[in-house]
Amino acid sequence: MIKAVLFDMDGTVTDTEKIYNKMWQKSAHDLGLLEFSNEDALYFRSLNRADAAAYVEGKYPHGPKWMAIHDLCVKYVREEMDKNGVEVKPGVHEILAELKSRGIKSAIVTATVLERAIPQMERVGLRDEFDEIISAHEAKRGKPYPDPYLYACERVGFAPDECIAVEDSPNGCISAIDAGCKTIMVPDLTPPDEELKSRLFAVCDTVYDIREYLK
Repeated sequence: MIKAVLFDMDGTVTDTEKIYNKMWQKSAHDLGLLEFSNEDALYFRSLNRADAAAYVEGKYPHGPKWMAIHDLCVKYVREEMDKNGVEVKPGVHEILAELKSRGIKSAIVTATVLERAIPQMERVGLRDEFDEIISAHEAKRGKPYPDPYLYACERVGFAPDECIAVEDSPNGCISAIDAGCKTIMVPDLTPPDEELKSRLFAVCDTVYDIREYLK
């Protein structure tokens, strides 16, 4: 029986992954790393800082440090959100109401630090709709390692196999799968490849579609 649903934030609950994707590229290009591509930006989705830094500085050793790109990206993302606001992904309000009606706990499990995640949830009026807001930075290792979801399961008080994890990115899905959660992908910027699809519990078009798996 499912007792909790654990949601990624960017690209799953808020329609913000596309903003990060754009601003990762803009930040890298503005710092002189013109070779930085859309594929590079996609690779960063939910990726922990250590692995992201190793990726950039290994692939582009003569370019800017990853942290410089990161800090500029955060600045650009914040400016974009302040200017144009943040949209909630289709089906989010409906699935949260469904979970409440069934007495199923809900939590955010995001790669974003709490100092940015909580205000983002407040901005879209969802801060109090989740039982927990959890950052992967609270765990020993971030996504795609299982640590964030193992920690989240401890926080909500249920075993991983009693929890559904809802993710939009490969790194997030792998984290949840390896933690033992029933992992549902709701693709945002890219669909799952065949290898990932074979490991997923399900693939849904919107987060509201996960309701059929709440058994």
